[in-house]
Amino acid sequence: MTTDGFDQTIKKMLVSACLAGISCRYDGDHCLDESLKRLVGEGKALPVCPELLAGLDIPRIPAEIVGGSGEDVLNHQAKVMTKDGIDLTFAYIAGAKRTLERARIFGAEGAIFKDKSPACGVDHIYDGTFKRQLRSGAGVATALLRVNGLSVGRA
Repeated sequence: MTTDGFDQTIKKMLVSACLAGISCRYDGDHCLDESLKRLVGEGKALPVCPELLAGLDIPRIPAEIVGGSGEDVLNHQAKVMTKDGIDLTFAYIAGAKRTLERARIFGAEGAIFKDKSPACGVDHIYDGTFKRQLRSGAGVATALLRVNGLSVGRA
């Protein structure tokens, strides 16, 4: 598990549900990290999927941030769009807010999220061209957690 930029003293955290082995990725798959699944089993981590909290289905059409990063989406300067042109910006913002709410209820001080996602991306997100090109930046939920003082690292 890589936790660049993550505060190792955190006692309770959120983890991307897909990293805990829950099949909730856009393609219906997961990307299990055994150490994070173990933390969930021990009650030290709460699995969340901001995209499911946004009301999106499994599977779903891929989405990317167009015109910026998660911070820009929160500031209404970029959008989250599906590959076929549907604007999901408000859904992603709602999912991020519900993720923050879960963090507060659980008492989480931080999160370990899956990089590259338009919701959970930590250091990298896709560039909005749907050509699998990465750019530096955070996803919408990661950006909102950070603005609210939570540490977010990547697995």
